[in-house]
Amino acid sequence: MLKEKLLNDLKEAMKDKNLIRKNTIQMIRAAVLQIEKDKGIEVDDEQIVDIIAKESKKRKDAEADFVKSGREDLVNQNREELAILSEYLPKQLSVEEVEKIVKEIIEDIGATSIKEMGVVMKTSKEKIGAATDGKTISEVVKKLLV
Repeated sequence: MLKEKLLNDLKEAMKDKNLIRKNTIQMIRAAVLQIEKDKGIEVDDEQIVDIIAKESKKRKDAEADFVKSGREDLVNQNREELAILSEYLPKQLSVEEVEKIVKEIIEDIGATSIKEMGVVMKTSKEKIGAATDGKTISEVVKKLLV
C-alpha cells in the first residue's frame, strides 16, 4: 500500500539526512492525514495518488513565478520536489496516448461539437486519472471537438 511506502521512504530519507525528500514526503503524509481526519475515512491508494497529483500541479504552477522573480534556489528546490512527487505518480501519458483515449471516448459518447466538452472531459478524467493533467486533456478535447 502506498501509505506504508511513504512511511518507509520517510524513515529512509531521515536516515540519509535528505531534508528536501523528508519534507516532501511529510507534506504528502500530512495532506493524507488531514483528509482522513476531516472526512473520517481511511484513504486508499487512488486517493493518495490524487493528493500527490494536486501537489505536483501546485509545484508546476509555482515554477513559472519562481523563474520570473529570479529565485534560482526556489526553482531548484521546486524541481527536486517535483521529481520526488513523480516517483509516486503513475507513468505520465504522452499527448498521443491521451489523444487516442479521448478519440475512443468521443466515439463511444457520440460527441460531435464543443458543446459536449464537459461530458467528454468528465469521462476522460475518470478513465485517465492521474496519468496526465487536466490541462492536457482539455487541450486534446478542444482540438478533437472543433
